Amino acid sequence: QVQLVESGGGLVQAGGSLRLSCVASGRPFGTFIMGWFRQAPAKEREFVAGIRWDVTSTNYVDSVKGRFTISRDFAKNTMYLQMNSLKPEDTAVYYCAAKSKNQIQIPTAPGDYEYWGQGTQVTVSS
Repeated sequence: QVQLVESGGGLVQAGGSLRLSCVASGRPFGTFIMGWFRQAPAKEREFVAGIRWDVTSTNYVDSVKGRFTISRDFAKNTMYLQMNSLKPEDTAVYYCAAKSKNQIQIPTAPGDYEYWGQGTQVTVSS
């Protein structure tokens, strides 16, 4: 059983920064693909960033490129999302997700991921 637990959300002013964490447990994650998604009220869940656990290949949605950085720490079984220059439109619940079957390209559809965390709220005020 895979468990994903997010933390680090909160309220921040526009231009500020937050770092989200996702601690993974339950299985070896050497071949997993991990991702961050977000969902704003009345909107569909959106891919934000993804990382291949083994080779650190990454992918980002265009709207966060240059502002967000995804990374992982093998020793801590933890994935991070460093979010800088935050904008009000970044406001959403952010979810950590995991896909157990490795592949070359990092998928961006929520349906491609099997495991999900409970989400953490990020609110950016203007």
